[in-house]
Amino acid sequence: MTEAVTPPSPSPSDPRSALPPEKPGDSADADVTLADIRGGAAVALLVGVAGVLLGVLWAWLAPRVQYVSNGEAVFLRDTESEGRIGSDGTFLLLSAGLGALSAVATFLWRRGGGVLLAVGLGVGSVFAALVGWRLGLWLGPSSDLAAAAAKAGKGVPFDAPLQLVAYGVLLVWPMIALLVHLGLTAVWGTRDPVAADSGWDGPYPPAYVHPVEPPKS
Repeated sequence: MTEAVTPPSPSPSDPRSALPPEKPGDSADADVTLADIRGGAAVALLVGVAGVLLGVLWAWLAPRVQYVSNGEAVFLRDTESEGRIGSDGTFLLLSAGLGALSAVATFLWRRGGGVLLAVGLGVGSVFAALVGWRLGLWLGPSSDLAAAAAKAGKGVPFDAPLQLVAYGVLLVWPMIALLVHLGLTAVWGTRDPVAADSGWDGPYPPAYVHPVEPPKS
């Protein structure tokens, strides 16, 4: 019959005796601090506000499409114009550049990264793209073609309102921001310190598993 062996309690000189007792579910990686929540919220707010810059630049740099009126109807001045495609391309390029800049700024602010920081960057980027789109439409030429044609006069060309043909470009900012931030964090992000090994560092198996019986007299 095998006798149950109780492992001896560690001596005061044993390094394991100085370790604090482990609590169930205690994990440093799973902790979410108030600083992490504030950081994610701050990134979402600041990146979202940066959408104003996207709207201003888009309204300023996007190529113009011109209409002309004959007094009864409004027609494209140049039917082969690529201005509408150019408007989408301008929005795409500006979104990509601002997305990369927001990712770099977020990384330089907090190199440690974190889930909440990435979530804040993604949410803020989506909001920034929407803000830039709507603000650009508001800053651009009027969307009331009848009023614009009447103001310009018969046979006088006038600028058409800005328009996004491909709404998928609204996802460029968040996609670029998250990809660039992920790459920067993976390559240059801070690493967690390696925890000291607190396991058994003696001979295996320990002596108390197979106790040596004293010689019989």
